[in-house]
Amino acid sequence: MLGKSAGARGFSAFNTVFLIVLSLLCVAPLVHIAAVSLSSSSAVTAGWVILWPVDFTWDSYRFVLSRGEIWSPMIVTLKRVVLGGGLNLLMTILIAYPLSKESAVFRARTGYAWFFFFTMLFSGGLIPWYMIIRQLELLDSVWALVLPAGVPVFNIVLLLNFFRQLPKELEEAAFMDGAGHWTTLWKIYLPASLPALATVSLFAVVWHWNSWFDGLILMNRPEHYPLQSYLQTVIMQRDMTFIQHLSRAELAVVSDRTIKSAQILIATLPILFVYPFLQRFFVKGIVLGSVKG
Repeated sequence: MLGKSAGARGFSAFNTVFLIVLSLLCVAPLVHIAAVSLSSSSAVTAGWVILWPVDFTWDSYRFVLSRGEIWSPMIVTLKRVVLGGGLNLLMTILIAYPLSKESAVFRARTGYAWFFFFTMLFSGGLIPWYMIIRQLELLDSVWALVLPAGVPVFNIVLLLNFFRQLPKELEEAAFMDGAGHWTTLWKIYLPASLPALATVSLFAVVWHWNSWFDGLILMNRPEHYPLQSYLQTVIMQRDMTFIQHLSRAELAVVSDRTIKSAQILIATLPILFVYPFLQRFFVKGIVLGSVKG
């Protein structure tokens, strides 16, 4: 077996170094936030905290969790993830299956495919989007965050390409045994598409978890904000009223920066715990589903 050329080895080394640097740039901000949240107020104010806690303390987390302000946005976000993720997955499956068929089987397939593709490129704009939701009386409810994003077109394209790569003999054998499209979808296609389903589920969950702009627009009361919208208001509006209620002893260990860092990390931890369990499906699903059949 011939060895790699000098150019190939150099390119491989450059890729390795580049990816390591890129990974560190992605991880470093999160590590810094964790270090700030676990440090004392005086150390953070003095600028001593970079990537490691100084004067280690859990007081910022005790303060955030004891006040309870973060629990209401957390519950709203969990509702949004469960309802929105479930709706996204259901609509993705029901739309991707017929679109994966040939035009001879589903004659209107091309028309529907272009219709969905058009919505990926163009939208009605922010004002029509808001007016429709208001006319439907969905404002200030979790459904305003779930229903407008119910049909994720990118996920549909990913799943229909995965469906097209499944052996047609599976479908033909099911039809010969008397199964219809509905039975074939749920008993043949879906069990064989677990990597793709895990991938589109992860996309939907992460999207709903990270969304913050629609919460600011569609929720009239702060207690109905999802978690990311709540964090955006806390970080950007710099609400310092809670600091006024702290005693001198508490101010020595917690501050505006340490409390905000603790809130950010608490909001990030759930998605960090979920991702490793879906990562092995994610790699296989995104590679296979992205290849056009």
